[in-house]
Amino acid sequence: MARPKVSIIGAGNVGATLGLLMAQTGLCDLLLYDIQEGMPQGKALDMAQACALWGVNISVAGTNSLQDTAGSAALVVTAGLARKPGMSREELLKANAQIVRDILQEAVPLSPRAFLIVVTNPVDAMTWLAWRLSNLPPQRVMGMGGVLDSARLRAFLSTELRLSPQDIECMVLGGHGEQMVPVKSLIRVKGVAVESFIPEDRLQEIMQRTRQGGAEIVSLLRTGSAFYAPAASVAQMLKAVLLDERRLLACSAYLQGQYGVEGLFAGVPALLGAHGVEEVLEVPLTKEELQAFRLSTERLRELIEQLKEVL
Repeated sequence: MARPKVSIIGAGNVGATLGLLMAQTGLCDLLLYDIQEGMPQGKALDMAQACALWGVNISVAGTNSLQDTAGSAALVVTAGLARKPGMSREELLKANAQIVRDILQEAVPLSPRAFLIVVTNPVDAMTWLAWRLSNLPPQRVMGMGGVLDSARLRAFLSTELRLSPQDIECMVLGGHGEQMVPVKSLIRVKGVAVESFIPEDRLQEIMQRTRQGGAEIVSLLRTGSAFYAPAASVAQMLKAVLLDERRLLACSAYLQGQYGVEGLFAGVPALLGAHGVEEVLEVPLTKEELQAFRLSTERLRELIEQLKEVL
């Protein structure tokens, strides 16, 4: 049986790292696209040689032409401007919207049955834009955000508790930005509420650090933004779809009344499988958590109003 083809649009740090992670799985053929001549070709050649060491028999290629993405089972959009120190995700909005628009207008008609995973920031707004531009069913369009934010919270909790992250369950919902909602009521350590392990004031500090997780890395790197964990987050989403794993992951999915919100994409618990976002689950939230979630989505709606100028 032929392997599915995954095209990664944008072969910078996130795209190239994602390519490497997916190459190791051997699940799909890979195409790296970038506008910089020679760069995606060189990275693809390097990956192909790594595959020889792993005994992985897949096709890995690089290109500067979106025409080569034709027939993809999944299009992953990582292209866009990276945040600089002091720059908010919202400040990236219009510049990245134009980049996403130009890419999708050419790439989607070449792969009309593809799933679309958006990484470009601000990711929830870009995912909504990608859905509108692509005319794909909303179940086949999703954004990376909640998977990454939840991983950051899990990492901080693991360090604090000196426990394996495997023993910690948590979920971060809402927009992928400073108004994200780490859901305290859903944090469990081997099924036990987190309050049994961490005092409230310290837990609030950890949740606030999660909200600032991307900015913290940007300030340390100075000339770039996070890419290892974002790439690993997308890889988890891709595997869930390609293998029909039916994983419950927090990602940016289309809301049709769930949590009292309609007509936009936001981070929610989504069941990912062979059909894409197969279901958005409404998990129980406290009154305060639901209020925070809706406040976060109100900010997303403001961004979407600005994006309507791009359509």
